[in-house]
Amino acid sequence: MPDRPHRVALFVTCLVDQFAPSVARGTLQVLERVGLRAEVPGGQTCCGQPLLNDGFPDQAARLARRWVETFEPFDAVVAPSGSCVATVREFYPRVLAGSPWEGRARAVAQRTYELSEFLVRVLGVEDVGARFPHRVALHASCHQLRSLGAADCARAVLRRVAGLELVDLAHPEACCGFGGVFSVKFPEVSEAMLRDKLQDVSATTAEVLVSTDLGCLLHLAGGLSRKGVRLRCLHLAEVLGGS
Repeated sequence: MPDRPHRVALFVTCLVDQFAPSVARGTLQVLERVGLRAEVPGGQTCCGQPLLNDGFPDQAARLARRWVETFEPFDAVVAPSGSCVATVREFYPRVLAGSPWEGRARAVAQRTYELSEFLVRVLGVEDVGARFPHRVALHASCHQLRSLGAADCARAVLRRVAGLELVDLAHPEACCGFGGVFSVKFPEVSEAMLRDKLQDVSATTAEVLVSTDLGCLLHLAGGLSRKGVRLRCLHLAEVLGGS
């Protein structure tokens, strides 16, 4: 386990910044509870994931260089997004390969974490003192599950939330169909995947659907709203930030 970091940065992410600043606040509250006061660098921008997904690596590389330069001074970078963290870890060394930035990107990527992964694997903390007396189902995003292999971290911290009952999905590994630009370019396929996921969620007794990625949550919440299903969708940071 790495040494406890002294200087920690919050990578807010685009969707959180534009649609759910409460997720950023929740992340900061959780970090404060475990004794860390995170900085929020003002120069941060998009990680470039949409450009990479749509086939624009050169443009994404410019954002990657800016991102590395912004977060390089920190001992650890924490983000409330498995997909953005996966972008930094998997794709930055590729789009910057062969340049002086490649080594710098790899170094920063190795100390960039999704929130629950940071809590469990870096700090060794599962109980953050949160209370949330509801039945909760967890949707682990594809990047959280497959790229980071950290779905177990999200489950671990949820199990330690006072009053929370974690209920299982029948197919927890199934994608919700969001996939960023995938849902725009292939709407019919995306909608079919969403229907399957919502059937799985609706078959549980959950009162709240939680995920580690806001893109998935927005996609799922839209589908539930169109079906007239009253089920709250919350980010993990919002649950952990409660008391």
